[in-house]
Amino acid sequence: MKLVRGMRKGGTLTVLSWNFERNGADDPAKRLRAHQLLVSLTPHLVFRQEMWGADANGKQIMYELEDVLGLRGWLGPRASTAVFADPGMFQPLREWPDVGPMWVQAPTALTLRFAPAGTGSMPMAVASYHLNYASAANRLSEAEWLTVWADKSWTTPDGETVRMPALLAGDNNSYPVPVADEDVPLPGLRAIADRPHRLHRSFVGPSGRRVMDTRPDEVMRTAGLEDVARHWSLARDGNEAALARTVDACETHGPDSRIDRIYASSDLLPAVVGVDVVEVPKTDSDHHIVRLKLDAEHLVDILNRQPVKVAVPGEEEHADHLFGCPETVGNSHCSQHS
Repeated sequence: MKLVRGMRKGGTLTVLSWNFERNGADDPAKRLRAHQLLVSLTPHLVFRQEMWGADANGKQIMYELEDVLGLRGWLGPRASTAVFADPGMFQPLREWPDVGPMWVQAPTALTLRFAPAGTGSMPMAVASYHLNYASAANRLSEAEWLTVWADKSWTTPDGETVRMPALLAGDNNSYPVPVADEDVPLPGLRAIADRPHRLHRSFVGPSGRRVMDTRPDEVMRTAGLEDVARHWSLARDGNEAALARTVDACETHGPDSRIDRIYASSDLLPAVVGVDVVEVPKTDSDHHIVRLKLDAEHLVDILNRQPVKVAVPGEEEHADHLFGCPETVGNSHCSQHS
């Protein structure tokens, strides 16, 4: 594997996702302190939400954050979201400015190549997103549209058209389907004291009764995108701490919740070696940071469509299993969204 800045052979890639409340609310000291916290976590890829004001004065704040983080950044439409990437690790191949018409907080979507994997490797589709705060119906539409980045194709050097791996992260403003007793439980409607917010986080189900909104999570998983925290909590070497809440309980919004999540296409899952939640003081933000660790060498193999040696639950020994081989897109019309 090619050695690059901040990465040793056998090293890990650190991915962070964070909704930093109102981008510091025009408080430069808070904004600096928050991004110095991100720097302390030595990230290679950062998905940010609530980038409000970062486009003002010729993107002055955006360039400021690039400088603090030491990463190259891409700011999405209307300064809602952003992606930051280590330029020694990731090569941008294209942006996706047409993100669809339904967004209140538009995503930032890119195609990036993981440089250590080489110029002939598969790139990845990445997107930072922020689903609608107030409307379950709009969230559902947004989540469905997000899945187009799990359906992007790429032509390999030998002329084969394959589906790219995808890594999407953001604030879902809705709940995951609880996977185990260790997962943050779904709140009851009456546990949310604020009546408008009770509406915002629920929808009328088939029975005619209002239920908590888990539909974006179901949409993502149906499309082959796995919640990496759920995946890691169930992995043989995983940890239940991956399922920690990302937003604290409060009087208006109800109990603890895990609304911030990172989703990866199934071909990337063998590279996952850790998921946890980094605590943030309430004085700085109302969301905590989700951290994903990827094994860099496994990622290189996946992106080069090579076998990855992983532990398989139920087997005592490690075995070679071919992961990371994207589906071949057999018909030209299948790549219409590429």
